[in-house]
Amino acid sequence: MEETDLVHVLEIEKLSFPNPWREMTFMGEMYNKPISFSFVIVHKSQRKIIGYIIFWYIKNRAQINNIAIHPDFRRMGIAETVIRQTLDQVRVAGAEYVTLEVRPSNMAARFLYNKLGFDVLATKENYYNDPREDALVMGIYLG
Repeated sequence: MEETDLVHVLEIEKLSFPNPWREMTFMGEMYNKPISFSFVIVHKSQRKIIGYIIFWYIKNRAQINNIAIHPDFRRMGIAETVIRQTLDQVRVAGAEYVTLEVRPSNMAARFLYNKLGFDVLATKENYYNDPREDALVMGIYLG
């Protein structure tokens, strides 16, 4: 992900979340090296950004902080492929487990994470705003 990508990333973010990240949040992630990794997903034939993923890798663990696919390209297996690639990448780098947070009401994401082997580990009360909702902390052991 580069600064020039942000116009497309912010559009996808606004279409995907009720309380979208701001440009400065994405900038902070892009320049928080060597901890944060930010990637865009580019549609090959259309040559346009259709999604992104941001994750942290610290010692033996990774945290997926944000992932979104443009609504026009959802339910095509793109998020699953990107998460599988991320899991492979951090496993090779030495990660033993990966965590993420998700809204309990986001059934599509929860189904995907369960399919990939993530389990609910804990609940963070009142984690999300607009609307207020808890977060499920989900994780997968890569060992």
